[in-house]
Amino acid sequence: MLKQILLVGLGGGLGSILRYLTSILTEKYNTSLFPLATFTVNILGCLLIGLLIGLLGQNIQENQNLKLLLITGFCGGYTTFSAFASENFTLLQNHNYWTTLFYIGTSIIVGIIAVWIGFIITKHI
Repeated sequence: MLKQILLVGLGGGLGSILRYLTSILTEKYNTSLFPLATFTVNILGCLLIGLLIGLLGQNIQENQNLKLLLITGFCGGYTTFSAFASENFTLLQNHNYWTTLFYIGTSIIVGIIAVWIGFIITKHI
């Protein structure tokens, strides 16, 4: 168990560092109001997690440590949006269309509401 935790932690740390560097580079050249840094990280993370699932998904047991390091750790540290997209992709592959729509809709709406509630709470502290 300790080995798996360390693999996830190492991957997550590296993913977080790359996210920060990607954001700095993107924001340096982005002058619009569109949040290009986050968009770039999210799309690149989704592409990467798709590649990794395709490459590592064939041999689940043999590649478990690589999955923990690269998918759970690195992609999770780089962007949680990639995990969200991957979960929705799995739901779609399993023909769970209504669950997919519900998950997407509630995640976005409840997520925005949660940010708003957190913001409001800090104004009353």
